[in-house]
Amino acid sequence: MKFASTRNPQEKVTLREAVFRGLAPDGGLYHPDTVPALGSLIESFGPGASTAEIGEALTAALFGPEISPEAAGRICRRAFTFEPALVELSPGLTILELFHGPSCAFKDFGVSFLAALMEEFLSQEASKALILTATSGDTGSAVARAFHQRENIDVVILYPSGRVSPLQEKQLTTLGGNITALEVKGSFDDCQAMVKEAFVDAELSARLRLTSANSINLGRLVPQAFYYVFAASRLDMSRRKKGPVFCVPSGNFGNLTAGVMAWQWGLPVTGFIAATNINKTVPEYLKSGLYAPRASVRTLSNAMDVGDPSNFERLKTIFGGDKEKMAALITGVYITDEETREAIRAVYAEAKMFLDPHTALGIAAARRVAPHGEAPVISLATAHPGKFLEIVEEATGSLPPLPESLAAVLNLPKKSVLVDNTGSALKKFLRERFL
Repeated sequence: MKFASTRNPQEKVTLREAVFRGLAPDGGLYHPDTVPALGSLIESFGPGASTAEIGEALTAALFGPEISPEAAGRICRRAFTFEPALVELSPGLTILELFHGPSCAFKDFGVSFLAALMEEFLSQEASKALILTATSGDTGSAVARAFHQRENIDVVILYPSGRVSPLQEKQLTTLGGNITALEVKGSFDDCQAMVKEAFVDAELSARLRLTSANSINLGRLVPQAFYYVFAASRLDMSRRKKGPVFCVPSGNFGNLTAGVMAWQWGLPVTGFIAATNINKTVPEYLKSGLYAPRASVRTLSNAMDVGDPSNFERLKTIFGGDKEKMAALITGVYITDEETREAIRAVYAEAKMFLDPHTALGIAAARRVAPHGEAPVISLATAHPGKFLEIVEEATGSLPPLPESLAAVLNLPKKSVLVDNTGSALKKFLRERFL
């Protein structure tokens, strides 16, 4: 398999090139140039298959011969030392808990795989890489944990000042070492624009091996498809007439794109629900056919405060720019902050289950869009409720238990560098620190 920019399908690169470049030179996103038929392989996974086993088989099938079966095994065993969990909330509605990794967020799956993949590649070379990534919340903490103390890799994380939860900020600013946190005086969209500007800077590209751990990086996006396969393998489809509907809390749309890729490979899926907060650029597109990005608006589900999601470009490529084809598979819905609070309250009242605001938003969307039907609904739980203590306590009157991995960072000192929200400010920092 080769990979091409979403803006130039003619120029193909290897997986190694796509992973270390992150963003294509023309500003596009790397995307597989072919769609592999993996339906038989996917159907072979039984309910006992682990994420590492599923990932190993799919990695070898997708990336061979560039990644050998032996290398695929090493990568996935290093990456997936944790598992998702499926919890039934009500008949026909199951929650896929993706917060059992080291940073207690779904992004642990993608970045842990990417870190192991880069480590595999760099072990074959005598060179270093600099990871440059923007975060609206959970990406930064997941990246920091996955890449901390990796040899030959430095990491710079940009996050919007005052727009991530206190615990999220602690997670990405307390490690130090090869991890540098830049506190940007602006929004996540500003952070993302700054990263993109750095990637297309000719001088920086020539002197630094810049790459990204955002979902713009193909090496982080593809492994997120593995837990969709994991979830489907746990369903008793003998009693179902249709494959599942996946409800995906969506901000930068990497998570949803990964699910759609799994569907392309042959995963039986009835449809997807793209659940956003009031940053509803994609739900509006799915109704009108007009894509109108705008500045992001702050909400309770801060990791989804994205007004111009990067991965929409990949979705357009998958569906050939055909809005009707996209809308036939994906239903867009947006949820307000009040509806999110009510979902947190309601689920706690009925099941004594705590939900973070992103997961609660997904549950609210799933219950609105797919309350009945033959297809089982799987709604993705993207973060541990303990990462949003203030919001959850306000909604439920109770504090969720805090995992030990989260509690450990609360008293550590913050280490960050405050910078302006401009590409020139970032490039100045990179030149002074790394050149």
